[in-house]
Amino acid sequence: MRRSDDIPEAIRKKSSKKGSNRIPFLLLIFTTTVGIAIVSFFLKIFLNTTLSPSEIVTKRPDIAPSTATTEKLENILGHLPYVEAKQGDLVPITASGRVRLKKNAAAKFLAMEQDARSQGIILEPISGFRSVQDQRYLFFKIKEERKEPTTKRAEVSAPPGYSEHHTGYAIDIGDAKNPSTNLNRDFDKTDAFGWLQRNANKYSYEMSFPHNNVQGVRYEPWHWRFVGDQDSLETFYKAEQLKQHSKP
Repeated sequence: MRRSDDIPEAIRKKSSKKGSNRIPFLLLIFTTTVGIAIVSFFLKIFLNTTLSPSEIVTKRPDIAPSTATTEKLENILGHLPYVEAKQGDLVPITASGRVRLKKNAAAKFLAMEQDARSQGIILEPISGFRSVQDQRYLFFKIKEERKEPTTKRAEVSAPPGYSEHHTGYAIDIGDAKNPSTNLNRDFDKTDAFGWLQRNANKYSYEMSFPHNNVQGVRYEPWHWRFVGDQDSLETFYKAEQLKQHSKP
């Protein structure tokens, strides 16, 4: 057997140097691994990363919602976006067929109209569903004819694509016995308005723009909307929540 003393000095020094380098290398790997584990452990506790992304946003209000969410929070001059109702979902509520609403809203309005009439009140349906094209005329053309600033026009009329009338759930109501008050604030002095205030909720109708409404739209005592089924309720109240969340 060859003794270690028989190994040439150059070879023995090389072998010894290789072994000495291995120890710091192993220590480096060990300390790095432990360090990463410790940092990960405390980050997990701090950020609570076991939550889903939606839960993190809910429990951590300081975390801003994603771009995809904020894109849905748009409004124009205080008016919220609404999808135009399909023609096949609309039914007439006047003999001429000019004023139309979605089926559930129409049925409730006709019942409300009949009950009001039995008490000597004649509710006059002035305007129901309006297409985006109709609204485009009412907003831009009338604004030009009256030489109104855009912001002023928006107080009384929604831009196209942003009117509750697009939904088929909104209706402008007048008093047939006091036609001079139609579409103006004096409507709130009529018997028809008083009757609506007392009874409209029974038929799932509510005033869209009371005094000091959150959207900043001018007071419109004649403008009412139906919220008596799942779709109508979500249409308006989800939109209002989005409006609130979109405020800076």
